[in-house]
Amino acid sequence: MTPHTRSEGKTAPGSMMTGAEIFVRSLVAEKVEVVFGYPGGATIGVYDALHDISDIRHVLTRHEQGAAHAAEGYAKATGKPGVVLVTSGPGATNTVTGIADAYMDSIPLVVFTGQVALHMIGNDAFQEADIAGITRPITKHNYIVRDVAELAKTIKEAFYIATSGRPGPVLVDLPKDVMAQKAPFQYPSTVSLRSYNPIVEGHEKQIKKAANIINEATRPVLYAGGGVIHSGAAAELTAFARKLGCPVTTTLHGLGAFPETDPLALGMLGMHGTWYSNMAVHGCDVLIAVGARFDDRVTGNVEQFAPDATIVHIDIDPSAISKNVRVDVPIVGDVKNVLGNLINHVHPLRTEDWRNTIAVWQREHPLRYQAGSALRAQQVFQQLGQLTGGDAIIVTDVGQHQMWAAQFFTWTQPRTHITSGGLGTMGFSLPAAMGAAFGRTDMPIISISGDGGFQMNSQELTTIVQHRLPIKIFVINNGFLGMVRQWQELFWRRRYSQVEMASPDFVKLAEAHGCPASRATTPEEASVEMERALAHTDGPIFVEFVVAQEDNVYPMIPGGQSVNEMLDTPIDPDGGSITIQPKGSHALPRKDAHVPVTVH
Repeated sequence: MTPHTRSEGKTAPGSMMTGAEIFVRSLVAEKVEVVFGYPGGATIGVYDALHDISDIRHVLTRHEQGAAHAAEGYAKATGKPGVVLVTSGPGATNTVTGIADAYMDSIPLVVFTGQVALHMIGNDAFQEADIAGITRPITKHNYIVRDVAELAKTIKEAFYIATSGRPGPVLVDLPKDVMAQKAPFQYPSTVSLRSYNPIVEGHEKQIKKAANIINEATRPVLYAGGGVIHSGAAAELTAFARKLGCPVTTTLHGLGAFPETDPLALGMLGMHGTWYSNMAVHGCDVLIAVGARFDDRVTGNVEQFAPDATIVHIDIDPSAISKNVRVDVPIVGDVKNVLGNLINHVHPLRTEDWRNTIAVWQREHPLRYQAGSALRAQQVFQQLGQLTGGDAIIVTDVGQHQMWAAQFFTWTQPRTHITSGGLGTMGFSLPAAMGAAFGRTDMPIISISGDGGFQMNSQELTTIVQHRLPIKIFVINNGFLGMVRQWQELFWRRRYSQVEMASPDFVKLAEAHGCPASRATTPEEASVEMERALAHTDGPIFVEFVVAQEDNVYPMIPGGQSVNEMLDTPIDPDGGSITIQPKGSHALPRKDAHVPVTVH
């Protein structure tokens, strides 16, 4: 965008402005730094007003879905709300997948959509879509602005709703004629919504009740979800776990909330979690769920989930309490506040025997993979962790590589793991990494996709090149839609139906977009190309890793099974295998025999 004189503070409160001018001044008042969007007929006036604003950087993506995912990546990497601006009709409907993704993963977005003039709504006008109706089930709230005098107030409310309580997307529909009308501009300083008042402080009686249960635990487990990161409570979680001496397992979105170099870390739990984290949850006597929602990928068969545990659940969203799994002590409140209070009521626990038991499980069932001449995806993530020391923002797509990244990269910091979890949106990684790069310059941004997911939004390579964003773009190419192929192999008699993936020459494709590119087919080449990519800071760089085709993610909980009914890694005794030392386990106490524990 052409630079202009700084705009903030140039207009006195109460000045008459068009809706378009009120819109951009409101974004300035909200301290919005970046907007991801794509203009069109219904938003021409808004884009004209935006032309004069130097405080806001507009990023023209190559597709509206890319804009929505970029805003998600920006929000997840920074903790600030992501902002999207698109036109009416197809411009608006193209954001639906990104909005649904943000809703499932509790990501704060404010999405502004153009709309036909008020008197044309309902007449099947050119590029008309009832985007408010379409997105009602996948937004925290949405608005159609019918009076220009209400525009500033509406925008203030939209940002408040998106970022408070359990975060999520809010959509504001902007009819073209309303944006041309004039009204005095006065941006509200506060928001008062009678029907929306998130509870941020936990109930003292419930906190003391939870503390009494925790203080009696002998086999406790902390189960931390994305709410810990949304709340900015990683430090509180770590202090709480260390005071108790309590093992910690995290969800996919909780990765980075607790450092996996800590001896208490068990890694990820659930369908593709570590064997020992799932067994710890299955055998615990007190399960402390913090900012997690007990989704089906974590619980497996809910009837058999943590069968002997008293469950304490801390979450800011009251609707998440006992929604999937019945809990014994609910505490509704902001995770950071509740943990900060709860830590004062608990004392160090005697967990040595429990940790010894887990240590045996870690020795007997570590993460491992079959060695061979072919490059393995697991090796890519293992090497990446070693080369970065965990100091990188990893943005994964969806599929097998997503799970291998969660397993084999060592996560030590919050807001360094960005992925699509609840919706499982292929095509997420590349635009989300772009959004993260606009918000964070303090560490490398690495986009990792499979060959299937990369092709869904590869057009954003041009946007990345245009802005010379120093993103490392890695594609794990196994020639298949890998996760679907894995299920077909294991449960559908290897009837591979529509999963073989014909792809273009990815290196040439990246070069056609103006991005330097290379390919690795062996572990040695992978190491060289990875080091070269990490050293490259002058714009983006692309590496294709051609890996073994028919490789599976283990451990794995088959559908409908409980968390203690895992398929573990099959290893060919005639072939080599590589065992991964459990993250942080070097400091765990060790014993040669199991300590008795009730595990069904």
